[in-house]
Amino acid sequence: MTRFVLVSDTTLSYEYRNFPLLDFLPSAPSRAIPPAIYKFLKGPPPEVKPNGELLRAPYSVRKLQASLLRKFDRKDIAVAHDDYLANFIDDKTEVIGISTMDPLGVGPTTMSYYALRGGNMMAWVRKDWDSLLEKVNRARRGKKAKLIVGGPGAWEFTILRDEIEKYNFDYIFQGETDDIAPALFEQVATDSIDSTMFYRGYMSYDDNFRKVIKKDDKFLARGMSLTPYPKLDQIPLISEPSVKGMVEVMRGCGIGCDFCEVTLRPLRYYEPEEVVKEVTINARSGQINGWLHSDEIFAYKHGNMYEPNEEALTDLFSSVMAVDGIERANPTHGRISIPAGYPEMLGRLSKILKAGPRNWIGVQTGVETGSDSLAKKHMPNKTLPLKIGPDGSWADIVWQGVYNETKYYWRPAFTIQVGQAGETEEDYWDTIGMINRLSYSYSENRPFEFTITPLVNVPLGRIKSRSLNKSMLTKSQLAVYYASYRHLAKMAVRDGYGNTEGNFFARAGTGSIISFGGLMMLKYIERLARKAGVDLDKVKNYSVPRGKEIHSLNQAIRA
Repeated sequence: MTRFVLVSDTTLSYEYRNFPLLDFLPSAPSRAIPPAIYKFLKGPPPEVKPNGELLRAPYSVRKLQASLLRKFDRKDIAVAHDDYLANFIDDKTEVIGISTMDPLGVGPTTMSYYALRGGNMMAWVRKDWDSLLEKVNRARRGKKAKLIVGGPGAWEFTILRDEIEKYNFDYIFQGETDDIAPALFEQVATDSIDSTMFYRGYMSYDDNFRKVIKKDDKFLARGMSLTPYPKLDQIPLISEPSVKGMVEVMRGCGIGCDFCEVTLRPLRYYEPEEVVKEVTINARSGQINGWLHSDEIFAYKHGNMYEPNEEALTDLFSSVMAVDGIERANPTHGRISIPAGYPEMLGRLSKILKAGPRNWIGVQTGVETGSDSLAKKHMPNKTLPLKIGPDGSWADIVWQGVYNETKYYWRPAFTIQVGQAGETEEDYWDTIGMINRLSYSYSENRPFEFTITPLVNVPLGRIKSRSLNKSMLTKSQLAVYYASYRHLAKMAVRDGYGNTEGNFFARAGTGSIISFGGLMMLKYIERLARKAGVDLDKVKNYSVPRGKEIHSLNQAIRA
């Protein structure tokens, strides 16, 4: 008998050929990428145990499983592959729980593709979600099992409330459940929700990013008798391996950017010994990478004025790399001001992580803009402990950061935003200038290694009204997109083959698709930009020196 069946958003279970940024492939419009290419780039399907459970599951599902195991027996819980749901869902199954990231395809990356292509809201991530729910509801038809959905993507159902009924959800949970999952699942199973433990309603934001609380019986959140977030000692460690060897090293960020919900969560740090326990579980399953998740790795036990704690970072990275079977590790997110201001520390951390020409350390970084005024307005702490002015412009800080990261074999994946509140024409050209200078720069005679993905800041009201079309991007915003994709196309050609994994044919196929796809995407955006009246030559040459190569910050400033 399986009382509780846990399922993940299927897009979170694949390896995507282990190529940087291909994890965002499901955000692409389904009508732009043929099914055969999409299926190939996702890579082989996730491995399963003989009984149909996932051998490696998304980290969020493993955390939920670990919470339930605090009260229930292992035999009561199944982490199912979606193709084997019938093995677990029967008349005695009480609850099916699904964790999702971008179920309706309205996440930031997905919305940015809508802004470019217009059309209906049917990204691959949405198609895969609809396919998963068809399987789940088919398996539970005529049975008593309740269906509850949660995870980072739950907020999308608060915006598109009318999408809920067709999926036959019983409940949607918003928030962290590490300490309360057993009680939540028991109460959902019997429809006996304790109103002191769980609030019936949800939290959302208005267009000015102010919290809005609404009552709604379909939604559940942490109630008044609970703390808003679980304490660290209430969060269990995973007991089975996670996808791509991901483990968590901290929660929260603390940087305080005004466009980001993550900053509202309290900071909680795992001790290295706890991280090692989870890494060891992944290593024993044959995984050689320790993917260290945080919302801001350089905030790990940070000091006054957001100074990095090198001792704590050294202890953390050294502990992970000492795990038997682990050959490499990398953090998920980190701001650029720390590599800019602490190159010696970055060099020492790189040695611990064994960074080198065949082991680039990937990290996602929100650069967001090239404008000093927007950086000061929306994300003033992101530069700390450096300051705009005494330590140069925001673009100078970014340049120095990428210089040091390339020197020590770190490859940042940048995001930038268009459509921020108060953005001006000058701000857009500051961003274009920053991108171009970075794209023509060198460190140790190596070209800067970075990707840069533009994201459109879409008001929630526009998502609700579904007025999504190519008119969302202004001429200046398209100019920023064009500058970004010029560099992305360059990176796709340069790294499309070298960073792929698998046999010769898999590498050749992946590299060819990525290189060709990068060029085709650039051509598409070039046509859109030209049609909108963008001065393409101005974008290409803006802030680019005559020699086309920048080897120092002074050269970058003069450009």
